[in-house]
Amino acid sequence: MRVLVATAVPVERDAVARAFPGPVREVPLPGVVLQRLPGGYDLLAAGVGPALAAASTATALTAAALEGAPYDLVVSAGIGGGFLPDAPLGSLVVADEITAADLGADTADGFVPVTELGFGTVTHRPPESLVREVVSATGGRAGTVLTVSTVTGTTARATALRARHPRALAEAMEGFGVAEAAAAHGVPVLELRAVSNPVGPRDRAAWRIGDALTALTAGFGKLPPALESWTPHDRTH
Repeated sequence: MRVLVATAVPVERDAVARAFPGPVREVPLPGVVLQRLPGGYDLLAAGVGPALAAASTATALTAAALEGAPYDLVVSAGIGGGFLPDAPLGSLVVADEITAADLGADTADGFVPVTELGFGTVTHRPPESLVREVVSATGGRAGTVLTVSTVTGTTARATALRARHPRALAEAMEGFGVAEAAAAHGVPVLELRAVSNPVGPRDRAAWRIGDALTALTAGFGKLPPALESWTPHDRTH
């Protein structure tokens, strides 16, 4: 099984790599460098934000397809904010919905998602069977992971997001972009986030980035058996 793991920044990529010890081969691609690990895992520091994450992921997916060795799964991975108390610091969240939280229009009556304007999509859903396997293997919690272009920094915005998305457990900045690229190639997608900070007022003293990166490494260390037990006929997007 070939798996492409897209993180935002190198420190997240390196945390994932620690779960797969062994030789690393770098493969340069236009605009990005792929790290090829043992066991069929390729890692990509795709960049911050949904647009760059989508472009970088699409580059890697296209290169693999042209080589005649397409990926079986794309994983958006990294750290992110958690909605307390449901997603405490250091916990893992496995997305059963990957939703663009701020793709739409601001109106006098409030936010309107782009789908209600008659365009596109705002949610991608990873395969249910895969989410169940990964939750069971990692001890993570399944729920919606929101993709935002602006990180939440106030209680008011956190409250508004949770009101619009009551199943939301976490927010990050890349998942929807990665999912869009995967969907364009017909490849299933998964998002795995380790919670480093609460969603709400920015308080750097409350961040636990090191703990979140450790949790991300541990989660990926438990991932291979879950993917091996995920049967081919379940691999639908």
